[in-house]
Amino acid sequence: MDLFNSAFGENITFVRPAYFIISGFTGIPNIKYYYVFLFFVYVISVLGNTVVMVIICLDHNLRTPKYVAVFNLAFVDLFGSSSLVPKVIDIFLFEHSYISYNDCLTFMFFCYTCLSMQALNLVALAYDRLVAITFPLHYHGKVTHRFMVSLIASFWVFVIIVTLIAVGLLTRLSYCKSVVINSYFCDHGQVYKLACNDKTPNTIIGNLLPVLILWLPLVFILFSYSFIVFALSKVSTVQERLKAFKTCTAHLSLVIIYFLPILVTFTMSANIHPNARIINLSLTSVFPPMLNPIIYVLQTQEIKVSVKKILKFKMHSKLAVMERVLK
Repeated sequence: MDLFNSAFGENITFVRPAYFIISGFTGIPNIKYYYVFLFFVYVISVLGNTVVMVIICLDHNLRTPKYVAVFNLAFVDLFGSSSLVPKVIDIFLFEHSYISYNDCLTFMFFCYTCLSMQALNLVALAYDRLVAITFPLHYHGKVTHRFMVSLIASFWVFVIIVTLIAVGLLTRLSYCKSVVINSYFCDHGQVYKLACNDKTPNTIIGNLLPVLILWLPLVFILFSYSFIVFALSKVSTVQERLKAFKTCTAHLSLVIIYFLPILVTFTMSANIHPNARIINLSLTSVFPPMLNPIIYVLQTQEIKVSVKKILKFKMHSKLAVMERVLK
């Protein structure tokens, strides 16, 4: 992080606190039950995403470009939940609200990296559906394993660089007033607003981040579905339209679950109570990782077929073992 300081000037002394205090909710009795609830959501998320990843690894029929993106989404959900929820529970349930300066920046980096990758994973899946429906004859030529892996890898590189810049710029700030962060984690906006020196670069990157990791992905997804609807309008029968659109329902569900709460929070941030903002953002962080695997298992035919095959194989294996024992 010192690279950022040397790039902007020499012999500058920055006042960095030994720790920050994450305030969380204020004035809500029995709030600990909410963190217990988050823990159970986290457990379901870990189990669900692990199951999806294992199914994709075990079934060779799911080794397709689409499921490269689905596997990465499950990995990001698992990694993101594990980066956020255990630390939040440690801070509030076990009352360790003090977090060191370096730990806070590290916590922030992992949270924002995973949150950003969730949005860009939805972009990759939107592109997959766009090509599959609008250019079905060219799908296997345009969406290959190599292309999807390269796309996902480029998203990871982009997100890591952007997040490193945002977090690195915080090391140029001096904190000479309050060290209380009015959030449930080391929120970038709440941290840089505590600074008492020039925070113009932080304000710029703070305004740019939502555009890069929220609005642009959403615009691309909306344009994708506009083209998909236009392409389906040319299909002759209603049954064929519904059959084609049914392949998009799982992805559309994920888009709504991820973007709707965040958009509500960002558009109403000036009028929303801090406690309501924390509830909205915390649920946005933990609910999509929990619901994503459930949606894909219930709404995706290939995964349902794969689950049935794996369960049938295990049942036959158990029966074979029992027959050998009886003999």
